[in-house]
Amino acid sequence: MVLTSNSSWMGTTLGEILEIFDYKRIPLSGTHRKESQGGYPYYGASGVIDYIDDYIFDGRYLLIAEDGENLNSRKLPVAFSASGKFWVNNHAHIVRAIPGIAEDYFIFAWFVQANISGYITGAAQPKLTQENLKRIALRLPPLPTQRKIAAILSAYDNLFENNTRRIRILEEMAQAIYREWFIHFRYPGHENVSMVESELGLIPEGWEVVRLGNLIEFKKGKKPNNYCLEDDIGSLPIFLIEGLNSGVTAFTSDKKLIIAEKDDVIMVMDGASSGKCYIRYYGALGSTLGRYRSINKSLLSPYHLFFTLDQNFRQISDNNTGAAIPHANKDFINQINILIPINDIRIQFHRIAENILLLRENLRNRNINLCQQRDLLLPRLISGELDVSELDIAVPEDVL
Repeated sequence: MVLTSNSSWMGTTLGEILEIFDYKRIPLSGTHRKESQGGYPYYGASGVIDYIDDYIFDGRYLLIAEDGENLNSRKLPVAFSASGKFWVNNHAHIVRAIPGIAEDYFIFAWFVQANISGYITGAAQPKLTQENLKRIALRLPPLPTQRKIAAILSAYDNLFENNTRRIRILEEMAQAIYREWFIHFRYPGHENVSMVESELGLIPEGWEVVRLGNLIEFKKGKKPNNYCLEDDIGSLPIFLIEGLNSGVTAFTSDKKLIIAEKDDVIMVMDGASSGKCYIRYYGALGSTLGRYRSINKSLLSPYHLFFTLDQNFRQISDNNTGAAIPHANKDFINQINILIPINDIRIQFHRIAENILLLRENLRNRNINLCQQRDLLLPRLISGELDVSELDIAVPEDVL
């Protein structure tokens, strides 16, 4: 790729290069959707919000948010693709690039970095009307160049999705092993072990029932006094709920925060996902997160603790406190009874879980790096700063 003057790019508007299908939208009330549950996605302004038993679109389209706070905050993509059979309410524009003029994927990528604030109306309720959507101006490269740009960017997306699938498989594998060993008691050598009575029912001989609160300590996260750049001297990564899956979302130099070490179990303490757990993080914790740490790792490894809390998520969630805003109930969590197996089984499980979660962590870090690389490359490609017109790139069918 080389620098380009993008002289072959033309000025246009979205109205000149898009087909708009808003007339086919049909909003459904919450009651209607509840009575019509099914397998077809029901889309709103920022993605799937429900699944119903019917559809009005069949194919591949680009959806663009029409209203909502996200138009200003951009916490979620403003434009996203939808394919197959689905339904859309009246909070998202449904469009397709006009064949022979533009490509859907190029338009989607353009939206990722585009500043459309001048076309958004409404203070209390931001809105991108269809009229203003059509007026949005952009510079469009020739169709072959659009396809090459789409191929480059989609390669990053495909790698990200492949890694994400592998992460999900690894998580399911570790969870399955935990269930087999500690719930169904089908662990190595179980055939030769007698079962004995306990307060949890029949358990393998030699295993103990211990209250979780006797094995762990808890620290609640705090709100930082400041945020700073990653390269600031003494800065620490600070983890917030929205960054636990995708990586660090901010940094701070506040030294009074609660710090999580690698292999501490991080739990969401406030909000809709209260009780959800994560592991293998280092950094300061935001006020909506808490840290659980094993007091005696020879009895309770961090991985055993993580999967115990993960398997009990529904029970923990059902016992949240708070009416308007749910809060994870640490007193209830401390009362959970946990099975401590004999030493040999503890060691075996620790090694297996550690290897699986290390693989997951490596894939997660790869995805973070992929996103960073893509984010650096995308604006240079979409603006025409980098010339790809002479590159010999095979364009996959799924980007056409």
